[in-house]
Amino acid sequence: MSATTEFPRASGAVAPETARRADIRVDLQLIADMVAPGARVLDIGCGDGALLDYLVHFKRVDGRGMELSQAGVNACVSHGLSVIQGDADIDLKDYPSNAFDYAILSQTLQATRDPRGVVEHLARIGRRAIVSFPNFGYWRVRMRLLATGRMPVTEALPLRRYDTPNIHLCTILDFVELAREIGVTIERGIAITATGKPSPIRSLKLANLTGEQALFLLKRG
Repeated sequence: MSATTEFPRASGAVAPETARRADIRVDLQLIADMVAPGARVLDIGCGDGALLDYLVHFKRVDGRGMELSQAGVNACVSHGLSVIQGDADIDLKDYPSNAFDYAILSQTLQATRDPRGVVEHLARIGRRAIVSFPNFGYWRVRMRLLATGRMPVTEALPLRRYDTPNIHLCTILDFVELAREIGVTIERGIAITATGKPSPIRSLKLANLTGEQALFLLKRG
């Protein structure tokens, strides 16, 4: 790997505060449930490391992370996680193919400049990829846009248009179309309601209307 993918060594001891971090968001728990114990995992856009911490200490994965913000990197490293600072749009090209069992992109796709390229790299780097994102086709988003004529603000999309990092919002239908275009197989899809209830995606149109968030397990076709 290049210098951009040289990770700090994780500490062997688990800090007491880390060991107690068993409660994570519903979407992160669903992602964790898709990951096999002991797998090699790259968590891209890992934030403060909540998911990576859970995977390392409760599923015993060989976990690595990439995070754009220095504050997020510092938080992860302080918990003994192997995380580097990096940009998904730029740095994923430096990773060799099949370097990990799972490449995870949680709630970050909409903030990338090249979503298609990022998903292609995820499917190349990991034997499987897991992607989650806020669904812009959610019915409340549609209603607020229709009623106010302005960009909606919701729990999944809480920031206003002038200070949001989200630049490429998409719907469940958009993502499924993207997966088809790049030849990626969707092995599993889950829609998550505003109350945090997950449901397997069987009807794309219904999931696109009722799911506030979406989660997909991908494999190269």
